[in-house]
Amino acid sequence: MEEKLRQEPSNCIKIVLFGPESTGKTTLSKQLAEHYKTYWVPEYARDYLQDKWNVEGKTCEPEDLVPIAIGQMRLENELAKKTDSVLICDTDLLETKVYSEAYYQGTCDPILDQYAISNTYDLYLLTYIDTPWVPDDLRDKPLERQRMFKAFENALITHKKPYILIKGNKDERFKCAVSQINKLLEKQQ
Repeated sequence: MEEKLRQEPSNCIKIVLFGPESTGKTTLSKQLAEHYKTYWVPEYARDYLQDKWNVEGKTCEPEDLVPIAIGQMRLENELAKKTDSVLICDTDLLETKVYSEAYYQGTCDPILDQYAISNTYDLYLLTYIDTPWVPDDLRDKPLERQRMFKAFENALITHKKPYILIKGNKDERFKCAVSQINKLLEKQQ
């Protein structure tokens, strides 16, 4: 199982959209992928958990987290092989770890925990909670946005991950992200 959670080597710059639910991660991921004419790695958990909800009427349970993490890494590793420039990741295993700890009394599967910390990315774009809350079948913490934001920010700080805060309207977020990604591309050349 461990090899399924490990990042495979790649030549691309990896950017992760990171933050609480309903903060514009998917919207910005798609915008950035289109702008850079590259791939974006969708959030595997979204389809996995929506299917579970539709079939069983249940939300995420602790035993779902490792299969979600394996699915996420499979998608990321497959798409990373297709680009030498930038790969936009709608999420990563560290996000799964934050949710695990928030929902399951501070616990996280040890293997998931290990790879959530050891997998590396060039930059995390931490999305702020200044976007409107959009309810759906899976989102359930509209009154805990500040607490969840702090959990995400603390994870980045604790594990010394490179990040910038993304906030403002859609255009401001996009311009900020592009500016930071362009700096990484310039260093790569």
